[in-house]
Amino acid sequence: MQKSSVYSNFSFWEKQTYFHDIELIVIGSGIVGLNAAISFKEKHKNAKVVVLERGILPHGASTKNAGFACFGSVSELLSDLNKTKEDIVWQTVEMRIKGLEVLRKRLGDEAIDYKEFGGYELFDKQNSYEECSDLIESFNKKIKSYTGIKNTYSIENEKIKSFQFKHIKGLIWNKKEGQIDTGKMMQNLIKYALDKGVIILNSIQVTQLVDQKTHVEIETSVGNLKSKKVVVCTNGFANELLKLNDVKPARAQVLVTKPIEGLKLKGTFHYDEGFYYFRNIGKRVLFGGGRNLDFEKETSTKLELNSKIHKQLDKLLETVILPGLKFEVEHRWSGIMGVGNEKKPIIKKVSLNVVCAVRMGGMGVAIGSLVGKLAINEFD
Repeated sequence: MQKSSVYSNFSFWEKQTYFHDIELIVIGSGIVGLNAAISFKEKHKNAKVVVLERGILPHGASTKNAGFACFGSVSELLSDLNKTKEDIVWQTVEMRIKGLEVLRKRLGDEAIDYKEFGGYELFDKQNSYEECSDLIESFNKKIKSYTGIKNTYSIENEKIKSFQFKHIKGLIWNKKEGQIDTGKMMQNLIKYALDKGVIILNSIQVTQLVDQKTHVEIETSVGNLKSKKVVVCTNGFANELLKLNDVKPARAQVLVTKPIEGLKLKGTFHYDEGFYYFRNIGKRVLFGGGRNLDFEKETSTKLELNSKIHKQLDKLLETVILPGLKFEVEHRWSGIMGVGNEKKPIIKKVSLNVVCAVRMGGMGVAIGSLVGKLAINEFD
């Protein structure tokens, strides 16, 4: 007697091509997720690797960030050292620098529009400036082996006038900081992954993972899937699938101006322990941050604007960053980061066949490529 067939959302062809005999499913198509998929394909050329993404584009911060290729301003590192063990802080800095090297080597500087204009930290309080400037020599010694140069940080107060800043007491320069075009980076990273044979499927929400020891069952918005291994690379959204103690979402508010005549800014800039950050994009200014004004509301996975923060961003542009210059804000948006009590990423097995690679600490551009690579090593 003929058995009744099972109805599926997918055709025979779709099941065979996309969903049969999957070796690895990566959840999240951002910087970390794509680098994890690429790294697995480099180790297992013939393996079927599928990346599942909830949005039409990466949903968190990979296409929504400010494009900073940075690894830590002096005041931010000082703040980290006051909250975290020293060896963990410097290990994380090393990971960021190595992560940038992986990204640049994998895609090439032209593909990500990498420019090493340097990064500047602004200080509007004399005591804070003096405390940080006193640390420059010791910090330079700490990271010399990572950056390859003697003086990564230096004082550049003569540039305060040339940039036309107001109310600024000191300026510390990071010679090795750069900037990228986030859109070009992700576009070329996707192309690189596809060229390696990675399958990327968008608009698929993963709702549950069950590790059955021989494989992982993945419950999704389009039906149940099966894979031998899974890597979760959803950063600030991680606890929607996993139970992790020290990772939570952190929303970031960003704006970009229309082109500004007479703009003097060139490079990346940090202000107030990195809670504010801005850069030039040609003759435009991109400005973001202010999460410290409303921590509770910004611990959110909703892509919404916070009017309180944007009013402060507008005020700082007018009074501190672009005094005397006419500007008009063209566009505003938000992105979701993953943060915790410390900034070192969480890369670990959460079960026999499931690895997580989350908590980029707001520096996914720098550290993400290395984190994706290290996530795959957890299966060895």
